Amino acid sequence: MKSRLLLIPVLLFAFVAHGQEIIDKEAIEKIKKEGLENSQVEQIAFELVDKAGPRLTNSAGYQRAAEYAVSQLTEWGLENAKTEAWGEFGRGWEVNKSYIAMTKPYYMPFIAVPKAWTESTDGPISGKVIFVEINSEEDFDKYRGQLKGAIVAFKPRGDQSPTFKADAIRHTAEALQEMEEPRTPRTPWTSDEIAAFRKRRAFSQTLNTFLTEEGVALIIKGVNGKHGTLFTSSPRGYLKDTPKGASEIEMAPEHVNLMARLAKNGVEVEVEGEVKTTFNDEDLQGYNVLAEIPGTDRKLKSEVVMLGGHLDSWHGANGATDNGAGCIVMMEAVRILMASGLKPKRTIRIALWGGEEQGLHGSRNYVKNHFGDAETMALKPEQKKVSAYYNIDNGTGRIRGIYLQGNEEVGPIFREWFGSFDDIIDNTTVTLRNTGGTDHLGFDAIGIPGFQFIQDPVEYWSRTHHTNMDTYERLVIDDLQQIATIVASFVYNTAQRDEMLPREQLETKE
Repeated sequence: MKSRLLLIPVLLFAFVAHGQEIIDKEAIEKIKKEGLENSQVEQIAFELVDKAGPRLTNSAGYQRAAEYAVSQLTEWGLENAKTEAWGEFGRGWEVNKSYIAMTKPYYMPFIAVPKAWTESTDGPISGKVIFVEINSEEDFDKYRGQLKGAIVAFKPRGDQSPTFKADAIRHTAEALQEMEEPRTPRTPWTSDEIAAFRKRRAFSQTLNTFLTEEGVALIIKGVNGKHGTLFTSSPRGYLKDTPKGASEIEMAPEHVNLMARLAKNGVEVEVEGEVKTTFNDEDLQGYNVLAEIPGTDRKLKSEVVMLGGHLDSWHGANGATDNGAGCIVMMEAVRILMASGLKPKRTIRIALWGGEEQGLHGSRNYVKNHFGDAETMALKPEQKKVSAYYNIDNGTGRIRGIYLQGNEEVGPIFREWFGSFDDIIDNTTVTLRNTGGTDHLGFDAIGIPGFQFIQDPVEYWSRTHHTNMDTYERLVIDDLQQIATIVASFVYNTAQRDEMLPREQLETKE
């Protein structure tokens, strides 16, 4: 009896020291075993990346991926699996054929991708390449009346010389430690810089209009990239009222530079090529994929824990890391929870978003339709029912921590949850910093705790983000298994808490 009495204060002390977070260790071990020993990450990746293909919003590839996701989530036992329209997006678009090669002074096939939502060429074309230098509307007169049927090219900017840094990197302990420090405030743009940016953007549209009116056959643009990797751009050609323009192709900068050097030295350059594309104007709506694991607690099942990533990609490759990876691990996370036989108290809802690459459209409109308007701060009753939203959208790299978006009260909770994974995560970083550019922002904007995990960059910024090299081979399967396992545990822990996660005080607009 004496020894049992002595044990009680020790247990109470341990309970208090850990911030009074109750963690179901048996459930976490089930999640780890299922996620790390019975993973289906590779099969999901094959379906979403290789089989569905590029997933530009409103394309056939996006539809294939969405249909697979709905079917697979249903097969795993989730309920209410469906596609849901979030509002008008715009025109669908497909590449049916794309080919370009230099034929004079010698033959060489080129690396190039049609610009998203570009028009077709007028059948196969061939001819001399004309390099133009147009920096302002005053330069139009130099070319007016001379470009009908021409193949025009623009030289790339940037540096394409050899690099001496590794393409793939992992965060060092020092880099992760630095993330825990407050971010140095960025110097805001001056009014002159904002005006200059808007002027450049407007001129780009004016230039395209000029080239179209002049009747050019094809525009070749050297874009950012090197070593065979090129980064695609983000036009607004999906909008239903976009006027018809000239066919445009984005080319590896080294190949454009080759043609430019030849031309500069008096060597005539000719190419042949063809671009075939089709537009879909029949259904302008954008769609998200949704499914649920219903909650089991009578009082808490009306509350929701959400997880997601964007399903759409660019068209130059198969969107493996941007953001096939995020959808793969989120689907795997809910599969883990189902296969582990766990019964969450709150409802868990997975969302795979459309239209992210054109402006976070799918998630922001879902939030507006269901939870509240960030512009007016008019909130709907369901806003109070969402405990958290977790997002993955920074490539294939394993989780190294999480951004708190300034939500200081959540920090100790997340640190304790990460403690269950010391065997598969190094130098865990929980930072107050915000991170932007992806789908948690719509939730955060209306006071729902929204979080993006910190991930190792791997090759995301150097090789795969918006590039023609974002293929299945760029996925690190072990990293994806780690991500899915940790996400599943965070979602489950959130669903099991007596209370919803702490929220920051919401600033209302006057």
